[in-house]
Amino acid sequence: MMMLILLFFMFISGLISFALKREHLLLMLLSLEFIVVSLYFIFMVYLKMMNYEYFFSMVFLTMSVCEGTLGLSILVSMIRAYGNDNILTFSFLW
Repeated sequence: MMMLILLFFMFISGLISFALKREHLLLMLLSLEFIVVSLYFIFMVYLKMMNYEYFFSMVFLTMSVCEGTLGLSILVSMIRAYGNDNILTFSFLW
């Protein structure tokens, strides 16, 4: 039970860091990856407690890797086009 509380605390702290660091894209991507890792741990604990198979965790990891690479590729293309990752300086987002 203490492990689930710790994992939910990890998830909530990831959400808070995502909300507070919204001006830099790299920090947002890092906090999103932290949220994904905490969700993965929550799924693993849940699947272990219910004695289910771990196939869903592999599908989840595959989708989270795709999300991470897509975010990094968008970050690289924005840095090549505009020179920084500070979201507040982009005029097309407003």
